[in-house]
Amino acid sequence: MNDITKHLDTLRMSGNLRSIGPHLSQSGLIDLSSNDYLGLAANQQLQNEFFSNGNRQYPMTASASRLLSLHQQSYTNLEDLLGSLYGRNALLFNSGYHANSGIIPAITSKNTLIVCDKLVHASIIDGIILSRARFVRFRHNDLDHLQEIIRANRSKHSDILVITESVFSMDGDICNLPLLVKIKKENPGTRLYVDEAHGFGVFGKRGLGVCERDGVINDIDIIIGTLGKAGASVGAFAITDAATKDFLINTARSFIFSTMLPPINCAWSQLIVTHIINMEAERKHLLDIARHLAEGLLALGYDHASQSQIVPLIVGDSHKVLELSHTLRTLGYIALPIRTPTVPAGTERIRFSLTATLPDTTIDDLLTDLKTLLQQ
Repeated sequence: MNDITKHLDTLRMSGNLRSIGPHLSQSGLIDLSSNDYLGLAANQQLQNEFFSNGNRQYPMTASASRLLSLHQQSYTNLEDLLGSLYGRNALLFNSGYHANSGIIPAITSKNTLIVCDKLVHASIIDGIILSRARFVRFRHNDLDHLQEIIRANRSKHSDILVITESVFSMDGDICNLPLLVKIKKENPGTRLYVDEAHGFGVFGKRGLGVCERDGVINDIDIIIGTLGKAGASVGAFAITDAATKDFLINTARSFIFSTMLPPINCAWSQLIVTHIINMEAERKHLLDIARHLAEGLLALGYDHASQSQIVPLIVGDSHKVLELSHTLRTLGYIALPIRTPTVPAGTERIRFSLTATLPDTTIDDLLTDLKTLLQQ
């Protein structure tokens, strides 16, 4: 207990202590920290449509793992829809964390080398650790470094699994997927695993992610998408070939040993996906306002790498970023701080996470307020 108390005191003194706060009314506040990228989560019209179509009949719980559940239709309907869109096979998981922590150990062995981007999500790192395979990180988005690692190690391992995200959640920058696919093809025995958590719904003609935008869906061995962000629901899915899907059903522990998603949520997700694929105008607006904010921060002297709906304002100090977040709330914005260990020490930031329902004027007003605050 003394060690626990000391650790908490250290976090408190450094400005990095986290807590679950009370419910705060968002009335009158503009949310700039949501992952609801298309603004569908609070869309009352969609909720009315869902429940008016008789969907109240769906069970509120699966009451068992997927392999034991009696309620399969909502799962197969959603998987069939996703599979038809991607032109491959889809398998549902309870969350992106369940997908990454379950799939990576299932598809690797002691003879596999895992090579991942330095900044991949914690769920991917946990999946790698659970796999017990050897792993090496390449410098963030540095595909020359990736190639060096592959060349130096391909003769020592039976296979290589390269893991990256499409859109990185803290910096908002994007991986060069076409080049990554080229590297994979040039190195037999190399597989490619791409997490589209922040790309699904936002990029591509139908919102299938950066892999759709760049035309490489069929070249990626496993694509992970989440339904709890732009999908305005809960859960995740893996897109892969039929054999790998069957293999995961039999080997992914997070799939086998977890009570499955409530069927009613899968029915809701199915409705949401049918809307997402037609929201080209909303995707364009979202990326337009994000570009406007990104250019505005650069003009204020705050450098960043954003190429997406996620735009970081790097402050570089935990206490200062907490203070800035509090001040922004008094001005009417929910803009939450991101601190170490989520990001490296010295890169603490406000991560602006935009939604398609925000008007252009909101970004104008925000930049005006930031100019006043940051130049004081």
